[in-house]
Amino acid sequence: MRTFASPAELAASAGESFGPGRWHQVDQGRVSLFADATDDHQWIHVDPERAAAGPFGGTVAHGYLTLSLLPALVTELYQVRGVRMGINYGLNRVRFPAPVRVGTRIRATAAIVEVVAVTGGLQVVTEVTVESEAGGKPVCVAQTISRFYFEEGQ
Repeated sequence: MRTFASPAELAASAGESFGPGRWHQVDQGRVSLFADATDDHQWIHVDPERAAAGPFGGTVAHGYLTLSLLPALVTELYQVRGVRMGINYGLNRVRFPAPVRVGTRIRATAAIVEVVAVTGGLQVVTEVTVESEAGGKPVCVAQTISRFYFEEGQ
């Protein structure tokens, strides 16, 4: 875990890499809850019997479920002190090179690509790579854009 003690320290961090983080289980219950939340009940995600005969040999997590886990995965890799508010500002690029098979675990590594000043804070572009314990290609590679706004006096 990398802790940035100040905005100035974070501003100087472009090029730093972190991780890997700890493993996180992706189980059918989580995938089914995500399907309910998003109304995406495609059989490759929610029907273990049918999916067993499908292209992945079992159910797989939604790509957007994997993407939605990035804030939690990255929080394990680095934190910034003195933040009064952090927001997800967007994404530059997202790819899902390999599926996340239900029942496997995933973890992330990250690299800070760019840090720029914005009104009242800093904007940080981070390239996050999520891998599965099954190995092979990453299951998600995304450039996230976060904005950090700091307490007075930071």
